[in-house]
Amino acid sequence: MSDESRLREDICRYGRSLFERGLTPGSSGNISLRLPDGGWLVTPTNASLGFLDPARISRLDQQGRLVSGDKPTKEIPLHGALYESRSEAKAIVHLHSTHAVAVSMLPEIDPRQVLPPLTPYYLMRTGGTALVPYYRPGDPAVADAIRGLAGRYSSVLLANHGPVVAGDSLEGAVFATEELEETAKLYLLLRNLNPRQLSPGQVADLVSHFGLTLPEPEDHAGHDHG
Repeated sequence: MSDESRLREDICRYGRSLFERGLTPGSSGNISLRLPDGGWLVTPTNASLGFLDPARISRLDQQGRLVSGDKPTKEIPLHGALYESRSEAKAIVHLHSTHAVAVSMLPEIDPRQVLPPLTPYYLMRTGGTALVPYYRPGDPAVADAIRGLAGRYSSVLLANHGPVVAGDSLEGAVFATEELEETAKLYLLLRNLNPRQLSPGQVADLVSHFGLTLPEPEDHAGHDHG
């Protein structure tokens, strides 16, 4: 099996796992992988992640033009902007996972840090998550909002829409997306209960021990549409 064939199989395998566990219903969500030649593999538009065909995965060139396979997801501008701003990213997962979407609608959310440091693995997997204002699905303007984050975040939550997470592998992107969803669930369960969060010292210890890079607190992630 060629490397590209294996990557196509990986997309289908992880997509089915995410779908079967209820993390992205119907034909929602999409996955992309960056190839060594600069092109991408990306899931097709209107395709359920639970029933992907490896042969029909969209193959794009370096400019994002379709080379083979089905018509790609409408979220190409979103993926392209995140790859552009996160040069180390090799894969991106975008889901419509229930708890993360719910958190994106709450009025108290800080766009610079959507979720507090509830667990070490949330910080270790995601590094922190930024909130991007609502854009129509497929709107090219979302790319400018992603670029406005200047590559500080590998984990982004689209308001009223869902998470978009980049990783240095498909497995890494999937695991980080799952950790974001589970942390969002914890946040909703503990909301208004004044839970004990990780202290600044505990966060600093994680950063030091694991070599984490967290967004600076003064960074501003929110941008108006205008």
